[in-house]
Amino acid sequence: MSSTNTGRRRNHGPRQTSARRVAFDVLRAVQVDDAYANLLLPTRIRRAGLSARDAAFATELTYGSIRMLGRYDAIIALASGRRIDNIESDVLDVMRLGAHQLLGMRTPTHAAVSATVELAREVGAHRATGFVNAVLRKVGARTDDEWDALITEGRGGDALLATRWSHPTWVVAALRDALAAERSRDELAALLAADNVAPRVQLAALPGRATDEDLVAATEHAATADDVTDDADAPSAEPAPADPGTAAHENTEAAPPVRPTDPEADLPVSPVGIRGITGDPARVPGVSAGRLRVQDEGSQLAALALSRSSAIRPGERWLDLCAGPGGKAALLAAEAAQGGATLVANELVPARAGLVRKALADFGEGVTVVEGDGRRFGRDGAGVTFDRILLDAPCTGLGALRRRPEARWRKQPEDVPELAALQSELLDAAVRVLAPGGTLAYVTCSPHLAETRGQVDAFMARHGDVLEQVDTASVVRGVAARDPRVADGKTVQLWPHRIGTDAMFIALFRRAA
Repeated sequence: MSSTNTGRRRNHGPRQTSARRVAFDVLRAVQVDDAYANLLLPTRIRRAGLSARDAAFATELTYGSIRMLGRYDAIIALASGRRIDNIESDVLDVMRLGAHQLLGMRTPTHAAVSATVELAREVGAHRATGFVNAVLRKVGARTDDEWDALITEGRGGDALLATRWSHPTWVVAALRDALAAERSRDELAALLAADNVAPRVQLAALPGRATDEDLVAATEHAATADDVTDDADAPSAEPAPADPGTAAHENTEAAPPVRPTDPEADLPVSPVGIRGITGDPARVPGVSAGRLRVQDEGSQLAALALSRSSAIRPGERWLDLCAGPGGKAALLAAEAAQGGATLVANELVPARAGLVRKALADFGEGVTVVEGDGRRFGRDGAGVTFDRILLDAPCTGLGALRRRPEARWRKQPEDVPELAALQSELLDAAVRVLAPGGTLAYVTCSPHLAETRGQVDAFMARHGDVLEQVDTASVVRGVAARDPRVADGKTVQLWPHRIGTDAMFIALFRRAA
């Protein structure tokens, strides 16, 4: 058993960075520097040289602590008898990590408390070791069910759900409204639960590029891999306990099971999707060769809804208006190549444009990457139009809270109007360059009504004289490999608790010929 898991110090050679220290450093960077855990954590794991088991522990400890931060803060406040804002921030982060080990992982109480106290010493919080020890012992003295009753006492409605499921109240309200628009308000608890489950890596097999051997190798990797790390796009690690013990799960209302109970949960919903990958996806031969790409199946369906909404005519011109970091652009490029179309991928941010170029490097002359504000299209007088346009618009990201857990704490209600205004301007730009008979896909990784149905209604009010809405639900059902469980209508909202994808919104429009 490694020193990471026992909390013992090594008495010889340089001290190895522990899994808990990696988790602490990433949590602090997220809190202090607005870092993104899914980008920083893999780098820190590699730098620390963690074993696969310790990498899994660090991954679950980091993501779980961030996802459940609001809930753990409520528990720590009660256990300590202090307001959270009266606890020094580094000490609070140490205790958040300890709370997750005690309540969200299979770490025995004595190991979680002693190792977290040692972590406090290691990060320079010597002054607080007694306080950390006392608080965590109180936390570990109650079950999670008992804590749930205490922290929700006197609360009701969205405030109760926000505390129980560790979401800001405004996010709970937004998700409730989005479900209510589909008459599915009773699914709110299941959705909040799904947001707190670590997603497994999903792959896209690029059409015309992935081979049968790639698919077989990926399937075998899914069935046999036991090395769990993480990748920059889709955190995949399952909880890996430091020591064996009984899992401390929350009650049905308080937390999700580790794995969904849907018998189809492991079956891809995308026709090019692969599920069940564990371990480092880069070790899958097709991934390292670029023929398989790490991509959530919701994103796959969004791209394929555009490319497969009608037969491709050779010579079509396609545009990905906001292409960074390049995942959907790569899938579109593969589809375009098979149909004899070309793709222009536009990205505003130079660093993200670089990622797009890297993602599309293997596609040759059929793909062009350009940099600039997407709102400029149709204003330069060039007269260039496109037969298919994907607008994967900047949004709140409330549909990807499983994979980007800090987003729930970072976004604020006042961000929504500004983003909605930008989305509206990008939609107007897309219409200016949409060819007669062309198809536009408006996509967001957010179910917030102001970014989805509300945006579509306003868009059609402006451009209904030249556009018609496509029956997007029928298109997505026709594209999907199994029932995507979407509501009937001209727009589609995917949900993680139904099909295990991000909560992508998709709306298709066609310009009159």
